[in-house]
Amino acid sequence: MNFLEAHRIASNFAGGPSLEFLFSISGGSEKLGVFFKAAGATRGRSVHVRTLPFNTLGQTLLGDPVSGDREVFVLFPWDFAAELDWRSGIPSSEPDLPALEDRARITSALIARRRSARLLYVPAPLPPVFSSSAKIANLDAWLGSLARSLGADFLPPDVFSLASYLSNGNPFASARLGEVADRVIDCALGSAVEPAKVLVTDLDNVLWSGVIGEDGVEGIRFTPEGVGFRHFLYQTLLLKLKREGALLAGVSRNDPELAMAPFRTGQMALREEDMVVVVASYGAKSSQIREIAKQLNLGLDSFVFVDDNPVELEEVSLALPEVRTVRFPVSDDVVPAFFEQLSKMFARQIVTAEDTDRTEMYRRRLEGLTPDSAKGADLGAFLRGLEMSMIIHDRSNGDRARAVQLINKTNQFNLNGRRVGDDEVGAILQAGGHLYGVTLTDRTGSHGEVLACLMDAQGSVRSLVMSCRVFQRRLEYAFLSWLGQGESGLSAFDFVATPRNEPIRLFLADPAFRSSGASEMVAIDLAEFRRIHADDLAMFRVIPPQHVGVGSAG
Repeated sequence: MNFLEAHRIASNFAGGPSLEFLFSISGGSEKLGVFFKAAGATRGRSVHVRTLPFNTLGQTLLGDPVSGDREVFVLFPWDFAAELDWRSGIPSSEPDLPALEDRARITSALIARRRSARLLYVPAPLPPVFSSSAKIANLDAWLGSLARSLGADFLPPDVFSLASYLSNGNPFASARLGEVADRVIDCALGSAVEPAKVLVTDLDNVLWSGVIGEDGVEGIRFTPEGVGFRHFLYQTLLLKLKREGALLAGVSRNDPELAMAPFRTGQMALREEDMVVVVASYGAKSSQIREIAKQLNLGLDSFVFVDDNPVELEEVSLALPEVRTVRFPVSDDVVPAFFEQLSKMFARQIVTAEDTDRTEMYRRRLEGLTPDSAKGADLGAFLRGLEMSMIIHDRSNGDRARAVQLINKTNQFNLNGRRVGDDEVGAILQAGGHLYGVTLTDRTGSHGEVLACLMDAQGSVRSLVMSCRVFQRRLEYAFLSWLGQGESGLSAFDFVATPRNEPIRLFLADPAFRSSGASEMVAIDLAEFRRIHADDLAMFRVIPPQHVGVGSAG
């Protein structure tokens, strides 16, 4: 619809029920007026739009929403982060990315307060505020995920016109004004975003504080006190959403019996029967969500996924862009905005008896569901944008307490499940062995010392463990690639299958590993391993021990 056609439609409209709303945008909107009236006329409505003065969207968000006021927001990346506004120019120095993301979350929380607002998001191109194109691409995806978590519907990127935005403040291409107006009017009529139907939640450090596979039932916290309070509140919110018709599902990188153990204590607010299904496996979470959607016969756009791990959220966003992803709060201060987001996504005007009884019906449908083994999304670009550093410590001399603690605490990524005392470790080292620890850092901060490797004088790895907190970051591949490029003498791995160490069994299924013929020993072709995993090592800035005769990459 061009301007002349819009003018003709609006002029010939005899009138109909009034549609009044506030249209909020950070740029100019004058050119949209006649298109709004025409779009309303084609729907039998007389449109009366109030608009904000130019560049006052930010001030509007700081104010309290007016009860009952119908609002439509069209958001751009720079509404979340002012540094991304083309009209401001390119910053002289790179922005502080964590600080930028924090400000974006604050803006998101302000938007979430406006429960009556309908949201459209334009994923317009970002200016080159970072020298790394991967970092810009990751920020673009993250902002899209943030907008999706608010329940925003997306407009095509090419409705944005930089030429128009720079010349007169109108961010839309002239040829696309009719399309934009149609979407805005549909939003104002309430037909843009349907309430979500399924909330898929992670378990460790989400439903409870702690990692069930390492801390055990006794070590996790989910009661209304201390570190468990945030997780207790989240469980009560899930119960509220369930009563209002939402379906709850769990997806965890874990063993099924371990994942269900906290439910079966009978001490949690959330019970096993409140969930339509809990899928515990070491496969990609996107694959499990896709299979749940298939079995429920529901569209992926009706799903919301909550996790505390940004890598898991990114994997699901890349593989299933229709699914809205929300990060579980990292502090109590963010909990109110997080609850507001979820409540808004699942808000229903009317809750029927069928809504409240829905869980049991779908539980029967999902009985016997087996985890899907399909490969997840390629996280390469995202991981490179994390700017990870692998800091390697030689613990063969001096303080080795953390490395020994990791060996004796870790269950899932654990070569053989054997517990070793400090005296035994000392004897191996005294005989010429080596003990390494690895600290992981990225642009968000340090994850601490998360990997330990104990190798004897013959080059056999006696213990190899890694915290599940850093699954999917490719750290184990990078570390062995680094270790294998020097004169470490690395030759074989003392592997024993345990009921809990499926992740390391999957790791040893790599083509570079093979049975050595000796009982429980797995050999490695170092050249082949390094060839296959060269890209994994290249993702990391490697900081090696200064006194170890093993090579490094940077």
